[in-house]
Amino acid sequence: MAGERTIESAPLITFLTDFGDRDEYAGVMKGVIAGIHPGIRVVDISHRIEPQDIVHGAFILAAAYSYFPVGTIHVAIVDPGVGGDRRIVAVTCNGHHFLAPDNGLLERVTDRKPLEIAVSVTKSEFFLPSVSQTFHGRDVFAPVAAHMARGVPMEELGPVISAKSLVTGVVPRCRFESRTTIRGEVVAVDRFGNLMTNVDTPALDALIRRTTGKPLVVDLAGKTTIAGLTTAYGRVQLHRPMAIVGSRGLLEISVNCGSASRLFKVNRGDRVCVRGG
Repeated sequence: MAGERTIESAPLITFLTDFGDRDEYAGVMKGVIAGIHPGIRVVDISHRIEPQDIVHGAFILAAAYSYFPVGTIHVAIVDPGVGGDRRIVAVTCNGHHFLAPDNGLLERVTDRKPLEIAVSVTKSEFFLPSVSQTFHGRDVFAPVAAHMARGVPMEELGPVISAKSLVTGVVPRCRFESRTTIRGEVVAVDRFGNLMTNVDTPALDALIRRTTGKPLVVDLAGKTTIAGLTTAYGRVQLHRPMAIVGSRGLLEISVNCGSASRLFKVNRGDRVCVRGG
């Protein structure tokens, strides 16, 4: 096609899905891409997003994408509405390109930076000839991503849409319940059993300013109270719980060399409160 890039100048493609690594899904998508654009580099961010968990996917995608080169094409698929009325969208934000179902999966990304362009992906000439109603990752997302990497302009994928039309309100945000209390929730559990929350660094910084630097107190779903934030795992005794701002810039509840998830039996959506001391 006219305007396509050479393989040498093609960007990366990344995958973030809830497909897991037990079945053929992720591998088949890579095969489809290789058939359209041999030699293109594909990097797996994760295929272990919790099944159908859009919120988990949204937080991990937002935490990961900016560490890739500008121009990377990020294919994000957590798609419980596959085969239904939900749109597939391609957007450019912060110099990166995203291909995802329009179900809130991009909400954390687009909250932070203005969109440069958004389109509804409808042009079937960029899909596989036969499209399954249950595996759009193989039949739509993978071939479209490969064509994008070959230089197909985003406007050729379908009609341009308003940024305001994208689905929002799916990803929970922390909020100030009072002047000195932040209310948030657990949004994911990582493989170490750390409880990732939606309480972010800007909110914590604002709370510290409001409470003139007094130590913060973290309440986890009424099951434990942790006094103060620690700066490193090694500053807490083994097997003791702690609250720490993790590498994603989010408050996490952890246990040094243990599992906070197993210890406290907390689920996604359970309440977290942070208050001035």
